[in-house]
Amino acid sequence: MDQLEAMRIYVRVAELASFTQAAQVLGLPKASVSTAVQRLESLLGTRLLQRTTRRVHVTPDGQLYLDRCRELLADLEDLQQLFRPEAEGLQGRLRVDMPTGTARAVVVPRLPEFLARHPGLHLELGSTDRRVDVVGEGFDCVLRVGALEDSSLVARPLGHLVQLNCASPSYLAEFGTPRTLQDLQRHRLVHYASGLGARSPGFEFVDAVTGEACRVPMAGGLTVNNAQSYEAACLAGLGLIQAPDLALRPHLESGRLVEVLPEWRAAPLPVTLLYANRRHVARRAQAFMAWLAEILEPFLLQAERV
Repeated sequence: MDQLEAMRIYVRVAELASFTQAAQVLGLPKASVSTAVQRLESLLGTRLLQRTTRRVHVTPDGQLYLDRCRELLADLEDLQQLFRPEAEGLQGRLRVDMPTGTARAVVVPRLPEFLARHPGLHLELGSTDRRVDVVGEGFDCVLRVGALEDSSLVARPLGHLVQLNCASPSYLAEFGTPRTLQDLQRHRLVHYASGLGARSPGFEFVDAVTGEACRVPMAGGLTVNNAQSYEAACLAGLGLIQAPDLALRPHLESGRLVEVLPEWRAAPLPVTLLYANRRHVARRAQAFMAWLAEILEPFLLQAERV
């Protein structure tokens, strides 16, 4: 086994934090995976992984080596495709992450055309509401909806998503349709918090005069921490929700949800592509980001319209 293959094995073990899972994914005997990592450690003269009975942890030296391995292997894969005709498509593994609603409503339905164009590409698509560690978890790029935290990552703004206020017909039949902000006192909100136990900001809207973001505290018997539960709670008649038009549009078109208080919408949400600040971005990542920007464009407001 050569050093490059051992590096690929090490990256997989580190990402999965398990020799057993890495062996299963790679289709190799566990002993071969363990031996490859041991040989690397012997060659480098340092411990890359801390092994326990339950889990594998990356050491500080192991994290540094992991970051460099990812860059080197990505550059090598890109170099191997440098003179490959465009008609043959891209090759290799591509790991991306995006919000669940975006993946379900727009990206996954359009994926067949992208993968048909690049049959040699293996896409790993994560879709959760958790803010993944782009570098630490080995993602080529991630799509973020909402405000960004300070980061060393490269940020590529794509536009903004309109947010709507919605309720189910059954909820409106029971509680009535709110017409003003004062009406919200007798309504219920499905609260969304990234972490259970966190305080929900309440009903959000933009003041038409000042342009400032404002909030109205609201009652509600349910707090959720992911988009799927948030939509499901609204469909079940548990209260009002505020979410991007992109995710809610199918429910509105089918009549399962109804928009309310259209003049009191929350501020549009910025949509951004993030990727590691490397010297060179792999062609497969560049191609996917360009395709993603293209299919999302019809759903986004550009900066001058926000």
